[in-house]
Amino acid sequence: MSDIKLIDDRDIEFLLYEFLDTQALLERPRYQEHSREIFNNTLDTAKTIAHKYFANHNTKGDENEPSFDGEKVHLIPETQAAWDAFAEAGFLAAAYDFDEGGLQMPEIILRTAMGYVTAANPSTTVYPFLTLGAANLIRSFASDKHKATYLPPMMDGRFAGTMALTEPGQGSALADITTSAKPQDDGTYRIFGQKMFITGGDQSLTENIIHMVLARVEGAPVGTKGISMFICPKVLVNEDGSLGERNDVALAGLLHKMGYKNATSTVLNFGEKDGAVGYLVGEENKGLSYMFQLMNEARISVGSGASLLGYQGYNYSLEYARNRPQGRPPTDRDPSSKQVNIIEHADVRRMLLAQKAYCEGSLALCLYASSLFEDSQTGITEEDRKAAFTLLDLITPVVKTFPSKYGLKANELAIQILGGSGYIREYPVEQYYRDNRLNAIHEGTDGIHGLDLLARKVPMKDMAGYQAMSKEMKKILKTIKSDVNLQEGRIRELSDTFKDALKTLDNTTMMLMMTLGKGKIELGLANANLYLDMFGRVLVSWVWLKQAVIAQQALDQKPHKDDENFYQGKLQAAQYYIRWELPEIDHLAKLLQANDDTCLAMQDEWF
Repeated sequence: MSDIKLIDDRDIEFLLYEFLDTQALLERPRYQEHSREIFNNTLDTAKTIAHKYFANHNTKGDENEPSFDGEKVHLIPETQAAWDAFAEAGFLAAAYDFDEGGLQMPEIILRTAMGYVTAANPSTTVYPFLTLGAANLIRSFASDKHKATYLPPMMDGRFAGTMALTEPGQGSALADITTSAKPQDDGTYRIFGQKMFITGGDQSLTENIIHMVLARVEGAPVGTKGISMFICPKVLVNEDGSLGERNDVALAGLLHKMGYKNATSTVLNFGEKDGAVGYLVGEENKGLSYMFQLMNEARISVGSGASLLGYQGYNYSLEYARNRPQGRPPTDRDPSSKQVNIIEHADVRRMLLAQKAYCEGSLALCLYASSLFEDSQTGITEEDRKAAFTLLDLITPVVKTFPSKYGLKANELAIQILGGSGYIREYPVEQYYRDNRLNAIHEGTDGIHGLDLLARKVPMKDMAGYQAMSKEMKKILKTIKSDVNLQEGRIRELSDTFKDALKTLDNTTMMLMMTLGKGKIELGLANANLYLDMFGRVLVSWVWLKQAVIAQQALDQKPHKDDENFYQGKLQAAQYYIRWELPEIDHLAKLLQANDDTCLAMQDEWF
């Protein structure tokens, strides 16, 4: 089989410059020294690194996972080469300003660049991804002294970073963490506790690892209001920047996962002796609000990674279907006739089209979220920045969960298309599935994000985010209504279906808000996961309707054959999603509007 693209370059061009107006960023003061050529060269560099240094050991890292000999963690050597190549290309510092030693690159370009690397090897990509997030926390909230100490070596790849939240007794229930921090006379703290499932918590790639640790200062209020954040390095750093003594942070052991195997998952003990030295970030008791910055970045990244793993399965199963002869059309009864490639079978095309709709829709959603993040930081006016943040804050639970759920479903379909071959390790689709299965748990389960969306994000500030998103969705309906060329054929049909779905979402949302407003909290939130799925289907249908309109307008201009095929594919995927997947919300709406208590009323003893 031929070499398969990591991501379809034509799709990336479409998403960046047709679906999103990334070109317009060049008009903003921060990016006036850039150009579209620079943006594309950045993506080309990422693609080259992805092919040369990351894709070469995706399978090998899966088959030879990290080991711990009691003193040191061992990784396959290709992991080090990948880390070094990524760092030397400047990607660890790319988002920072020129005067900070960065490339002053937009979020949307960096997210896309990371997409190529993630598609090539999601496990190894975890190390730079976590380092970027930890460095951003230090840059945003730490003191100037700590910025000067830790950011330069993190930007050049000498130090890596982690986020240390979860504890053995507490998963996502961060209000109940028990890791403690004892203040010292010199202004430092001593950290005591154990953290679990800490990805990248130990490795042999870098001189040092900077753990961003959530802990509770002695005497702090109970619950989330008493959580603080600390910089806790694996190795202490001297005043001159040189490495000092080993901090009291010990690797208790490696955890062995079903996927993402080349990314170490660790149990870390803080304070087995006199306590791990920690440095307070910002103010005491505000650590969780700081950590939400990294968590929200991580949620978009998890969604992006899930969409790209689904995308890879789609790419591979598409290529396989185009080259695997088996069977004949139902109308061909001649056993001596030539077999057709399985892509000629309607049910195989169904599975491929579903994958295309899930994965391209998810990727578009994630890049849209990245564009909102960019606008929230560099929008022209304060009003623009606030509006972008409001939209992003609302949809973040969906950006994380929809790709994680349906990217995995796409991987399942990829296995099905390969048949028996899909289930054996000589083909990559089974690894894509195993790797992607983690994303539904990473950064909060679907159930947690359903509660977050329905209980917090939707009602927040008198439903300001929801109303803003609804208004944004209705813009495409106005565009279609005002264009006579879009009033006929498929676009009109898809528009009408979406319009009805938006009404269903509005009615369901208002009913649920009434239930919650009456104090029926448990009943109103019992089916929050259904609401999350419903909201996601409507949001992704909007994403597909926007792509369909762009595609139809491009087709009206009679493009060359390759582009014609590309745009026809977009239209067909939009039609599939809005005809086949969106109507599922009617069943969800029926359950939600009835406040169905089937699951809530089930008793422990009845299982």
